[in-house]
Amino acid sequence: MNAHEIDYRIFGEEMQYVEIELDPQEGVVAESGSFMMMNDDVKMNTIFGDGSNQETGLLGKIFSAGKRILTGESLFMTVFTNEGQGKKQVSFASPYPGKIVPIDLSEFGGKFICQKDAFLCAAKGVSIGIEFSKRLGRGLFGGEGFIMEKLEGDGMAFIHAGGTMAKKVLQPGEILKVDTGCIVGFTKNIDYDIEFVGGIKNTVFGGEGLFFAKLQGPGTVYIQSLPFSRLAGRVLAMAPQNGGDKGEGSILGGIGNILDGDNRF
Repeated sequence: MNAHEIDYRIFGEEMQYVEIELDPQEGVVAESGSFMMMNDDVKMNTIFGDGSNQETGLLGKIFSAGKRILTGESLFMTVFTNEGQGKKQVSFASPYPGKIVPIDLSEFGGKFICQKDAFLCAAKGVSIGIEFSKRLGRGLFGGEGFIMEKLEGDGMAFIHAGGTMAKKVLQPGEILKVDTGCIVGFTKNIDYDIEFVGGIKNTVFGGEGLFFAKLQGPGTVYIQSLPFSRLAGRVLAMAPQNGGDKGEGSILGGIGNILDGDNRF
């Protein structure tokens, strides 16, 4: 089915949200947990899969929804539909600091591939599926496993990038090497593979992992400066139970925490 034509506005700088404007009977599909607010006449409906193919029978819908388990996502998605008169708005928020990126699938040949937790929402009619890696190295060491998400159709989709987002347009044969966790998504013509860092010192002492992601054009690539896994890792490393509470470098240690108000009695 053709995707619904939706208008949108993105608000904020570091903690953004996107406001989708819906004409009567227009809808938007979103991941569970991304909803922020909506007008009264916008109705929420939980469905199997993404609702892009209404003609599919029960088994087809179960299969479509079941594929989402492979990406670590819920079996269900939520559709928000304007059932009132006139234009209505529904908003979705980014899950952590970063940028919301609008993707017009009609400008990218009807397909965009993204990491499995980057998708935020899309116009109803956009298909949200899975993209299997056909290369063993990419599957084992690519950071996202064998499976990424693919967005297909002719409508608008919105993805989230952690930190600051960089957009790179690669010419035919041009290569970009990226930390595997920093990839947000790329267009369908990008050739994606894994390359060993090389060198004993780099491997043992480099601290940047053993592999690069190698992206070769032509196509467009979106890169994030702060993957959520990196942010979560730093937070966990600083947790007291993991030995991260070092008194912020003060020679007073725990006494310093008492003085600066970090500890409460």
